[in-house]
Amino acid sequence: MPRIYATPEQLTAWTGQPAPPDADRLLARASEDIDDALLSAVYDTDAAGMATDPDIVAALANATCAQVEYQQATGDDGTGAAGRWGSVSIGPVSLSDRRDDPQAASDVDLAPRAHRALKRAGLLPGVIW
Repeated sequence: MPRIYATPEQLTAWTGQPAPPDADRLLARASEDIDDALLSAVYDTDAAGMATDPDIVAALANATCAQVEYQQATGDDGTGAAGRWGSVSIGPVSLSDRRDDPQAASDVDLAPRAHRALKRAGLLPGVIW
């Protein structure tokens, strides 16, 4: 079962706008992005892998909401495809002006506000000594 760090109600509070109809899906995808950013972070969790410290729980929720807000602002639907091409046609297929480094395709495009929320909580850079 995937971990989802924020609710549609928290997203509404974060953005000041009603949550979109697909908020659950967007929050699930954003939570995956947060997980990817925290691969080497160390914090206490319960049996389901959810953080137990209230400050960490709040930071994860804030970062997840910030990630959704960022994706919506950049036109991303949570798939990571937005902004990768300057022009796309479907039939016959035509792609042009690739805008990212293909080597970095596996890196998460973490929202700046999400990064700051995780950093303030001590979850980044996530170095294990």
